[in-house]
Amino acid sequence: MRGEENTPDPHELIERARALVPVLKEREAEAIRQRRVSDETIAEFKEAGLFRVLQPKRYGGYEMSPAVYCEISKTLAEGCMGSAWVYGVVAVHNWQMALFDPQAAEDVWGEDGDVLISSSYMPTGKATKVDGGYQFSGRWAFSSGSEHCDWVILGANMVAEDGDGKPEPYNFLLPRSDYKIVDTWDTMGLRPTGSNDIVVEGAFVPDHRVIRERDMFNLDCPGHTQNDEALYRIPFAQIFNRTVSTTSIGALRRALETFVETTRQKRTTYTGLKLANDTTIQKAVADVMLTINDLELRLAADLAELEQRAETGDWPIARRAQLGHHTTDMVSRCVEAIDKLMLFSGGKAIYSGNVVQRAFLDIHCARAHVANNPYPYAQNLGGIAFGLENDCMDL
Repeated sequence: MRGEENTPDPHELIERARALVPVLKEREAEAIRQRRVSDETIAEFKEAGLFRVLQPKRYGGYEMSPAVYCEISKTLAEGCMGSAWVYGVVAVHNWQMALFDPQAAEDVWGEDGDVLISSSYMPTGKATKVDGGYQFSGRWAFSSGSEHCDWVILGANMVAEDGDGKPEPYNFLLPRSDYKIVDTWDTMGLRPTGSNDIVVEGAFVPDHRVIRERDMFNLDCPGHTQNDEALYRIPFAQIFNRTVSTTSIGALRRALETFVETTRQKRTTYTGLKLANDTTIQKAVADVMLTINDLELRLAADLAELEQRAETGDWPIARRAQLGHHTTDMVSRCVEAIDKLMLFSGGKAIYSGNVVQRAFLDIHCARAHVANNPYPYAQNLGGIAFGLENDCMDL
């Protein structure tokens, strides 16, 4: 298998990510101004091997634990959450490619295992069945890191021949020549992600580059004939949803460290009293520390459980619903924590460039992602507890 002999130690990969944190801090302001991560940063992620963590070994990947991938995302977010977000979203597609028909991965990586893939899963496309595939058109928003990628995975609803007659979501894989990127990304936070729109006008997508989301939910994917490792026997949403929640933990950790450091010597303008002696602020710091510890422990436990269940194939739907709720609730807890830090950061925090303010904006933008809305997942989990049927395919 290609690249297997060059697989680094997981701790080494995490240390490579740690070494990039100061560089990402230096580049963050420019990435915000440009509304995109720099080409240089993406090149350094590649050079460090970070995109290969979840990639199949036959294409030069490392097939490492999702825990390594999440630790890298968290770590990079301590330097720049927007850059870490792009890393996490793009790198997870290297994992999903193992679920597609094996020919799809060959199309993407047959000549170069470093080729990157972006996505927008919202099912807004229109697909018409034709001989050998589909005629495909549409417009999609929020394709993070798309300017750095040569392929894209896009969503559309179709009625399956063996379905219940209702439209259901499918993913379509297209090369850069079949779509254009429209610059629409002008947001209050996560600005370095360059999450622009994708437009497709009548492209042909062969059958082997289409995957049914229900198959990913049922762990019965075309790619499993070639990629039968436990890593690829984890439900899609259990990996992807952590992609868009984990970076908030790293950004919150950086904000807390910055808040403590800057508050240590600050005094109130009118009384001259040290803010560090304020018991309300002390309580806020303790609360945020507890939130970070809770979330990191929960994440570690859940990832370990995912790996264990992938080995045994034991995926009871009630437990999947619990695990899904865990991750979709993470960013909401980060929102509550960063709001406390912002509240006590004083007037200087409203100036552009303030680290706590950046984390405040980025984490609130992360919460706007559909996969970080805990209410549907909580409603479904509560319903299951009362004996109702599961109504969520995103688990």
